[in-house]
Amino acid sequence: MSVATFDKLNYVDSLKSAGIPEDHARALAVALDNALRDSVVTTTALRDELAPIKAELMLLKWMVGLMLAGVASLVIKAFLT
Repeated sequence: MSVATFDKLNYVDSLKSAGIPEDHARALAVALDNALRDSVVTTTALRDELAPIKAELMLLKWMVGLMLAGVASLVIKAFLT
C-alpha cells in the first residue's frame, strides 16, 4: 500500500506566492499535514478492526448450516415415513 506524501514547504511557498502571509501559510500547512496523517488507515489496523466481525460471520455460517441440515433431515424424514 502506498502512502501519499505531502510537501509542506512547497505548499507554504505556493500559498505565499498567492498572497497569504507566511504565518497563515505555515499554520495551514501544519493543519493539512495533520489531517492527512490522521486519515491514513494501515492494513494491520483495518485487519484488527475486522477480526471480530469475521469471527461472528464464521459462527453465523456454522449456525445457518446446522439449521439447514436439521430442516433438511426433517423434510427427508417426513417424505420417507
